[in-house]
Amino acid sequence: QVQLVESGGGLVQAGGSLRLSCAASGRTFSRNVMGWFRQAPGKEREFVAAISMSFGARNFADSVKGRFTISRDSAKNTVYLQMNSLKPEDTAVYYCAAANLFSLTTLPMVPTGYDYWGQGTQVTVSS
Repeated sequence: QVQLVESGGGLVQAGGSLRLSCAASGRTFSRNVMGWFRQAPGKEREFVAAISMSFGARNFADSVKGRFTISRDSAKNTVYLQMNSLKPEDTAVYYCAAANLFSLTTLPMVPTGYDYWGQGTQVTVSS
């Protein structure tokens, strides 16, 4: 049974930083794509970032470019999201996702591109 477990969320002031982690178990995703999405109250789930676990190719939503970075430790089946210069509009539940897709550079940016999801971790940025 595949499980994705996020950690690292919390409350931070605007301008601060948080680092989210997502550990996968039940199978390896070392050749797949993993990503982060977020969902604010009353809004649809939106893409944040994705990474090719084997090649390291990355993609980011325009709203987080230059502030967020995504990295991976394929040996640990873990992906990270470093969030800097946080803004109140970054407040949301952040979800880790993993795809069955084997890809070096094609990184889905929509929820339907992913097959497994974590439970989510709350990130709250106060002004």
